[in-house]
Amino acid sequence: MIKIFGHKGPDTDATCSALIWEWYLTEAQGKQAQAFVQDPPNSEARFVLERWGRAVPATLGALGAGDEVVIVDTNNPAELPDNIGAANIAEIIDHHMLAGGLATAAPLKLTIRPVAATATVMHWLIGRDLARAPDWVKGLMLSCILSDTLEFRSPTTTPQDRKIAAELAADLGLDISAYAAEMFAAKSDVSAFSDAELLRADSKIFEIGGRKLRVSVLETTAPAVVLERKAGLMAAMPQVAAEDGVDEVLLFIVDILNEEATLLLPNEAVKEIAAKSFGADTAGDSVVLPGIMSRKKQIIPALKG
Repeated sequence: MIKIFGHKGPDTDATCSALIWEWYLTEAQGKQAQAFVQDPPNSEARFVLERWGRAVPATLGALGAGDEVVIVDTNNPAELPDNIGAANIAEIIDHHMLAGGLATAAPLKLTIRPVAATATVMHWLIGRDLARAPDWVKGLMLSCILSDTLEFRSPTTTPQDRKIAAELAADLGLDISAYAAEMFAAKSDVSAFSDAELLRADSKIFEIGGRKLRVSVLETTAPAVVLERKAGLMAAMPQVAAEDGVDEVLLFIVDILNEEATLLLPNEAVKEIAAKSFGADTAGDSVVLPGIMSRKKQIIPALKG
């Protein structure tokens, strides 16, 4: 059986792309395949799954030697199981920059395209077979695109993402703005998460300027609700950093509607990074960064250690 999974701390694209590809491999290709998640999905992903009548995929256990796997929405070894090298990686489908560091025992299919969502890549790969896909497959695909583009507000959005989303929404009889608002409302409900869980929920680890940084992004239509927890979030950062083996935790609270991010400034080290990277005024314990929406396009390229 082929095991399909995305990155740690799965968002909508990682969770739902695994299920889309499970459908494609089993129903269109006649193979045995199953979607998994490495961790519990975020609140938006859970909303999307419930909306389209899908169960949360099973949690991936330890990989066995020779397990055949398909990796979606990442190619970064830091976001994959520790023993990924023991598996037979048959395919990677992604839209992120090539991270490097993965070694495979045999040649593989590798598809990385410069679009906003893995589901957009899958739409191209599935091709004509999408005509016989059930509505839930199309609904998950649309959800991935709207999530990763923040309803086309993100600078990662491409004409292909917009075109495919419009076609899928028309096919499903959905109003994009109304559906996206439901998704973002679900994403903004963080009441069930501890401070440490929020810091890890949508985060990636990068080494920049000799420092290892956990860069966390929390996208919301209700930033005030998150900022009410500012003291607790900053207090949790040293513990999360110590447990995860990083030097600092950077939390960007992205205001989807106002198209800006608030970066928390818990200590002098993070203030130094903010000043160097964004020319920010670091007099307080947070700073608003107008126009900052995308970790991939705007945050990571700007970061200086």
